[in-house]
Amino acid sequence: MSLKKIGKPTKIKKTIYLIAFVILGLLFSLNLHALVEVQYLSWILDQGKTVTFYGSCALQPILQIAIWLLGIIGGFFLGRLGWQKVYIERFWEKKNT
Repeated sequence: MSLKKIGKPTKIKKTIYLIAFVILGLLFSLNLHALVEVQYLSWILDQGKTVTFYGSCALQPILQIAIWLLGIIGGFFLGRLGWQKVYIERFWEKKNT
């Protein structure tokens, strides 16, 4: 597999590229959510307080939504940046020459 030839940028490639990065952002936000919740539960139990669960999560719903939106928005903008670097500026070709 040669990475020297990337191909021409098309609308369908850009759409798939952005969707893939949004999914990647969602997966990252899921890991961030788990990390934040574990730290919160550890902290609240060290304080000797009771934990209030919202559904099956200890974090408040507004914080849960904020983490998901952070992942979606971050993935979208990271996808746009990656698209610009790989398909428009073609930094990979310039790096290999």
